[in-house]
Amino acid sequence: MNSQSRVFAAILPAAGGELAGNDKEQGLQVRAGPGSKRVREVQVTGTAEVCCLADRVSVRVSVGSRKESVNEVTNSVSRRLEYILQAVRQHGVSDKDTSVRRFLHREAEQYHMDAEVVVTFSDFEKMERVCSVLLEKLDKSVCVGTPQFYHSPECLSQMRRRACVSAVENAQQKACEVSQLLGQTLGPPLLVREEETREWRNEDEEDRGGRGHGAAPVPHLPCAPSITASSRVSVFFSLRDRRRKEGRNSEDI
Repeated sequence: MNSQSRVFAAILPAAGGELAGNDKEQGLQVRAGPGSKRVREVQVTGTAEVCCLADRVSVRVSVGSRKESVNEVTNSVSRRLEYILQAVRQHGVSDKDTSVRRFLHREAEQYHMDAEVVVTFSDFEKMERVCSVLLEKLDKSVCVGTPQFYHSPECLSQMRRRACVSAVENAQQKACEVSQLLGQTLGPPLLVREEETREWRNEDEEDRGGRGHGAAPVPHLPCAPSITASSRVSVFFSLRDRRRKEGRNSEDI
């Protein structure tokens, strides 16, 4: 995760203090809070990026047959469909993650039936085992399509939240360091605002073998794509004068 921050600080005089005519040019600002009290604050802009691999993959398995009667073509396809569904269930895939479609039509003197099973996996190794079993047992009578990887809505939502939270955490850390440098104590946040969000897919980098340290990708080997989300936030924190606080503590002693 790469991150960067920009820091803007304004150390303002205590109540009753006056600013010279050129103080505004030097970056000092006065913000009037409730009761016309001077407000000390620091503004930090933080940026963070979060990368997330696809968490879902779908595979299309198709079978077909041509027979002279409807019963024959239906039985031929149904036997293979039942084997496909049984193999999927045996690997722990629920029925809600499986869909089946059939299409029967006639051409000349023969009946044609095509069927398709779409299976969605969250376990990529399980997907590979199911595909191997089907190809081994059904051979040329079945067609197993190329796995299609994608990100679920839950995965994308979590990634966006992580990017925003990481940007805020980074901004808070930078603001803490700035306040220490200026002899101040970091107070509570006054405002948190997400300025910009971006997302992009990293398929091109993986196609070039970026994850294999420059090695060429293996032909026909499915690769899960990744998405990167970035967030830029602005956070305003109040500042407390540490020296004045220490002075009051000494008087109490």
